[in-house]
Amino acid sequence: MDLDLRKVRYFTAVADLLHFGRAAERLHIAQPVLSRQIRALEKDLGAELFVRDSHGVTLTDAGRQLLDDARQLLAVADGTRRRVREAARGRRRLVVGFRAGVVVTQALRAFTAAHPDVETKACRVEWDDQEELILQGTVDIAYVRQPVRPDGLELRPLYSEPRVAMLPDRHRLAGKQEISLADLRGEQWVRYNDPRPGELPLRTIEEKFECVAAGTAITMVPRSVAEQYSRPDIAYVPVADAEPDRVLLAWAAGRNSPLIAAFVRAAAAGAAGAEASR
Repeated sequence: MDLDLRKVRYFTAVADLLHFGRAAERLHIAQPVLSRQIRALEKDLGAELFVRDSHGVTLTDAGRQLLDDARQLLAVADGTRRRVREAARGRRRLVVGFRAGVVVTQALRAFTAAHPDVETKACRVEWDDQEELILQGTVDIAYVRQPVRPDGLELRPLYSEPRVAMLPDRHRLAGKQEISLADLRGEQWVRYNDPRPGELPLRTIEEKFECVAAGTAITMVPRSVAEQYSRPDIAYVPVADAEPDRVLLAWAAGRNSPLIAAFVRAAAAGAAGAEASR
């Protein structure tokens, strides 16, 4: 039996809230209807998804597995719907995502020269949404940085670049020609996805600037970020033994789009040319 996406959406609402009543309110349906739909989904899958008892609602192992897969499944479905609507309007469009420091100009120029009838747009993505924006169709293809969650994605490595320490201008190591990881031992590092209670995770390079410039923490960034973003209260110092930063192209797995294939070729040619000129 085919998986009913509407039931999957209902399931994710209950799984997010672990409460049938609040999930029904979010979905704007009656709670008995929601309960019947979840039971029907469990019957379709042949597995119990929730444990319902006097203590509340919890996910079973099968439910946790479905939740892991459901977000990707629904994102892909939303992306498909968006692209079909664009095609119905007669628009050919390619949206290219990129992380801070990545320059997409050369590849975009080469692509638009070969495809003048295609509307192109560049859109910045961040470390915590780079995969989601591709899967849900907000961007068609993106320059991403590792780490990357590969589920549902096609990945093509493009190039790597050294990383440098981002330090406040009065830091003891500011002004050094080169340092090692050992020199940074004992430093307070910027926290990304593990904020303390009451804190928000840092997402953008601008947020990192403010944190580092204030002297509360340090971090490392790709060399291209240091080259593009300069501030008098920030110092960049190469870290000789740091793992290089790796840039990849990513797009939704199974999308056999000739526009994506053409952009991959343009981006790969641009990366090869840049590498040869270094």
